[in-house]
Amino acid sequence: MKLTFWGAAQQVTGSMYLLELDDDYRILIDCGSDLERSNGHTPPPIDQPTTALFPFEASSLNVVLLTHAHIDHSGNLPNLYREGYEGQILCTEPTFALTDILLKDAASLNQKKINELNGSKKKKVRDKQVQLQKDLFLDRQVRESMESVVAIQFGRKFRLTDTCNVTFLPAGHLLGAAHIVVEVYENGQKKSICFSGDIGRKNYPLLVDPATVPHVDYLVCESTYGNRMHNDDVSPEDALADVIKRTCVDIPGRLIIPSFSVGRTQSLLYTLNRLYSERGFPPIKVFSDSPMAFESTKVYLKNVRQLSKEARDFYDANETLFDFENFEFLESSKASKAVSDYNEPCIIISSSGMVQGGRVEYHVAANIGNPYCTILLIGYCAEGTLGWRLLNGQPTLTIKGEEKQVLANIEKIDVFSGHGDRADLLGFVQMQSPETLKRVFLVHGETSSMEAFKGTLAEAGYPNVEIPAKGQTYEL
Repeated sequence: MKLTFWGAAQQVTGSMYLLELDDDYRILIDCGSDLERSNGHTPPPIDQPTTALFPFEASSLNVVLLTHAHIDHSGNLPNLYREGYEGQILCTEPTFALTDILLKDAASLNQKKINELNGSKKKKVRDKQVQLQKDLFLDRQVRESMESVVAIQFGRKFRLTDTCNVTFLPAGHLLGAAHIVVEVYENGQKKSICFSGDIGRKNYPLLVDPATVPHVDYLVCESTYGNRMHNDDVSPEDALADVIKRTCVDIPGRLIIPSFSVGRTQSLLYTLNRLYSERGFPPIKVFSDSPMAFESTKVYLKNVRQLSKEARDFYDANETLFDFENFEFLESSKASKAVSDYNEPCIIISSSGMVQGGRVEYHVAANIGNPYCTILLIGYCAEGTLGWRLLNGQPTLTIKGEEKQVLANIEKIDVFSGHGDRADLLGFVQMQSPETLKRVFLVHGETSSMEAFKGTLAEAGYPNVEIPAKGQTYEL
């Protein structure tokens, strides 16, 4: 069999790997959006693409395996069907539900872009319209792809063909996220390969710990945090309690937390619920301002039994995970803007996490000049985003076309990051014996992170580590 790396190769986003068996059965693992392509950072592929959107014929694929719902792993699935794919998508039930939410939201944004292009009278924009529309899937493509999903249970072998089976194992990171182990029988030999997906952290709010992976011959491992450790050495409850006490209790201030709607917001709400119910925190008003977070939270509630034992026990004792005194979901944009008139101490959780698009931009713009406001960044912010600029201490920012002075307090904690750090990644690889593991492929990371982690693995006794280029193929 052979493995080709068509995404997240020497970059973070766009996860997509093609596994071709000797009998010409073709498996695509993940089909994510390349979020770096528009910035010109994507390494050029070794081979020239054969179709408009994919470097292979979509109709030639037999099955797609999806590790988890995040858009950099799932975001090109509708386009795959539009290009001629007719097979199934295998993933866990929670991944199916969360992917459906994320893709429908993306389709809605795509429709708005198309409407704007169609309404433009500028020739330059009109000329760009045809090319852009090739990439912009709509709701009907989302429906087609989601109708083809087959839900797979964790820990149960699923037979793809007479010579190939697949097993999904909990990866942490996000509800439903999986490590995927593929076993192939060729020429009287068994070969096995594990695709890590995104590796979670131990004791992360709500989620189970990443599962133990059995010994395999080949390992495809993400490396997002391959060159760094998480800074926080306290629990999520302690870290959040400290910030809230300083910003909303000791002074009558306002705390704004930019947060991704799927996964991160649910962990925040659960942690706040525990602070209020177990530590006697005053019932400070909490607003969650994201329709997508509202829908995603329903998925978490529907899948309580797939959450951590701690979360299950809390739910059994309190009959809730996310609902507590003075908590309110803001569904309409009118309600969102009305929060500016709320004069008591409060916490506003809104997307996106990088302060780039979404309702959170309005909240930041309305409060950036308020010295009694604190903006708390809780995750990675890509270079150039408003979140990145806030973290780098820019004295003024241009938001919504208006330059504003930064008087609000800017803080950061990374205890809510869903990615495992260097130690977690090393622990994942060390489940495998250096004597029997034939090769490790590093993906889903910046080049500096991959190179550093490759050195870490070499010191730990794993010399056969590759950093594939986009389009590079390996015979396994």
